[in-house]
Amino acid sequence: MTSPTGEIYRIDWLPGTDVLHGTCHCGAEHSAEDPIEMWEWMLGHPEGHTPRDQNVPNGPRGPNAPQGNGS
Repeated sequence: MTSPTGEIYRIDWLPGTDVLHGTCHCGAEHSAEDPIEMWEWMLGHPEGHTPRDQNVPNGPRGPNAPQGNGS
């Protein structure tokens, strides 16, 4: 038996759609309709993962999020 890593991956289904929304243990988020694409993204950490700014509530997330300190 392996020991737990403490890493939490979360995938939520958005009701009324075919969209899955995933959150990696690093805080990065991704949406996809294909479950295989979602798991490949999750398990590909850190490639393609830009964690949200933990200092800003609902702050920038993902690779297309604006960069900078907001000033």
